[in-house]
Amino acid sequence: MTGEQLKTWRTRMRLRAGEAAEALGVSRDTYRRMEGRLSLPKHIGLACAAISHGLPPAKG
Repeated sequence: MTGEQLKTWRTRMRLRAGEAAEALGVSRDTYRRMEGRLSLPKHIGLACAAISHGLPPAKG
């Protein structure tokens, strides 16, 4: 996933940057930096897919 794809996901989900950050469990600053990156860790893409499909966080 790229930062641009992350931004597209956020827009499609109708989330503000702060809401997306909270959903992904990162700070607002971290989230904003992620939108500017060329590539993101695989787990971010997986988390976005899970959120898109309404899956709840896994319980440890």
